[in-house]
Amino acid sequence: MKFTVEKENDNIYKIDITIPAKDAAKSYDEAVKRIAQYVNVDGFRKGKAPRSVIERQVGTERIKHEALDRLMPSAIAQAVRENNLDVITQPYITKFDFTLGQDLTVEVKVETRPEVVLGEYKDLKVDVESTEIPEDAFDKALQNILNQYSTLELVVDRAAKDTDIAVIDFEGFVNGEKIEGGDAKNYPLDLGHSNFIPGFAEQIAGKNIGDEFEIKVTFPENYHDDKLKGQPAIFKIKLNEIKERKVPELNDDFAQKVGPFKTVDELKADIQKYLDNQKETSDKQKSENAIFEKVVEAASVDIPQTMIDREAESLTNDYKQRIQAQGLSWDAVEKTEGSEKLADTIKEDARIRIKNSLVIGKIAQEENIKLEPADINAKLGQLSAAYGMSQADLMKQLGKNPEIITSLSQQALNDKVRDFLMQKNSVNFVKPKKQKVESK
Repeated sequence: MKFTVEKENDNIYKIDITIPAKDAAKSYDEAVKRIAQYVNVDGFRKGKAPRSVIERQVGTERIKHEALDRLMPSAIAQAVRENNLDVITQPYITKFDFTLGQDLTVEVKVETRPEVVLGEYKDLKVDVESTEIPEDAFDKALQNILNQYSTLELVVDRAAKDTDIAVIDFEGFVNGEKIEGGDAKNYPLDLGHSNFIPGFAEQIAGKNIGDEFEIKVTFPENYHDDKLKGQPAIFKIKLNEIKERKVPELNDDFAQKVGPFKTVDELKADIQKYLDNQKETSDKQKSENAIFEKVVEAASVDIPQTMIDREAESLTNDYKQRIQAQGLSWDAVEKTEGSEKLADTIKEDARIRIKNSLVIGKIAQEENIKLEPADINAKLGQLSAAYGMSQADLMKQLGKNPEIITSLSQQALNDKVRDFLMQKNSVNFVKPKKQKVESK
């Protein structure tokens, strides 16, 4: 078997493979026997029809393709191995000359991994804006816990306050026409935390049970429904009930009720620990990202358009599935974002993902960072916990989707390389820059 390898352009290589006539003929004969096992030929039992009959029945071209399907994988693998080609896609046959009695010649094309030239990736010093816990974060967290255990009590002797829950009937109109889906009965609206149109909840405060009134609002210019953007609307309201939120008293009994705490001080300490852990996790994530971004920025790689197009197609399919899972239409998203702009954004995302992956692979190669069974098992453990199933059941499911295993392996390698970069580089935490407040 002979191989001739020629670089065509970018990272595309052409491999000319020559297989001796006797080996090609042997593969052809084996293909005839295989096909004979499942082809029905009148007057013959399966597998017993002679070669000439099988050739007339199915045609020699089909037999040749069957022979090539069995013969070429090992031949291509040998050619790739002997020429040290780092192939990243499935090789494909572009043409062949399969004449019995003569050497078989096959032209194959493969796409190899682009060459990555790393910049500095060790002994870097990176400034990272530290995560600041807002001054009111502790108070808000404590208040949220109190609110979770609050109760709602009916109010009958006063008007609604902006902190109440108002149970209302409402019906909306724009230009005298009823708004589709713009009505409800006995809807509980939290007046202090409303996600309705701005100005809606504020006009209910001060009203009494049984009051029937109208509210005038204007839909925002960025409203999701084009027909309603910027439109003035009138809502007919009836206030059925007023409910007041009663927050429990913060004492040791309450602390014991919400968790494994004996005192309020222990509850407060747990809240502070949670906030500190959030800061630590955020700082770690920021550090990893900052270091990795600097390493990737310093690296250079010429990414072929074919790679970007394939990755963009994969990303587009993922986005479509997510959009559909949310009950939305991909056509509507394209209309809102603009199809060309959306396509350009996806292609840029694809380019970034490819470069990140290539840089990670190059660093792993340079530093001899390899995956161990424990790395994959750790990822499988995380996935099984996320889906609430045993690792054995998870493996059965993954057996049907081998591409997920590939993805998990890539994630595990990403983690090891990022850990390596964290160990080999240093971070200097700085105070966040104050955002400028635009004057109106």
